[in-house]
Amino acid sequence: MKPTWEVATPAGPAEVTLDEVVDPAFLLVLTHGSNGGLDAPDLRAVRAEALRLGGAVAGILQPFRVAGRRAPGSPARQDEAWLTVIETLRERYGDVPLIQCGRSNGARVACRTALKAGARGVIALAFPLHPPSNPARSRAGELRDAGVEVVVVNGDRDPFGVPDPADATEVRVMPGERHDLSRTPSAVGEVAAEWLGRWSGRS
Repeated sequence: MKPTWEVATPAGPAEVTLDEVVDPAFLLVLTHGSNGGLDAPDLRAVRAEALRLGGAVAGILQPFRVAGRRAPGSPARQDEAWLTVIETLRERYGDVPLIQCGRSNGARVACRTALKAGARGVIALAFPLHPPSNPARSRAGELRDAGVEVVVVNGDRDPFGVPDPADATEVRVMPGERHDLSRTPSAVGEVAAEWLGRWSGRS
């Protein structure tokens, strides 16, 4: 059974589930969307590729989900909680290259905190460019301001929109996929593997 423990954060406890390896090539920290968990098909696919490449993987169930809520709360409070968890993981893994990955709301967190966390790169799955009911309310700035390389994987039928290629290091658009990226998660894993290999020096 994989080790799981709680980390106290200013927003309440977060839950960390670890896949540990000997001499990890990198540490992949991944998280969920506002209405989901770590068992999403795309997250599972990325986790599998990270383990294949010799990385350790930490899945983070954020405090609002531990508490059974769907609304993540204010971005500042969410980011503060996230960085508290990252600090705990840094104490455990030292200077092993850190890569952040999140889907939907979790992708936003991964982008907003990348610089402060010292991440080498971000994998943003189903980045929610705008609310479906308000296309004018763009969140592209979170991609542009990440301060590190960001790889976006979105479906071409995502009602939250698809980021412009100019707003990230790479934007990979999956034909026929919606926001859940569940039709061909292995293809999502393949994209992630390309970048995990580049950032860690292992392929």
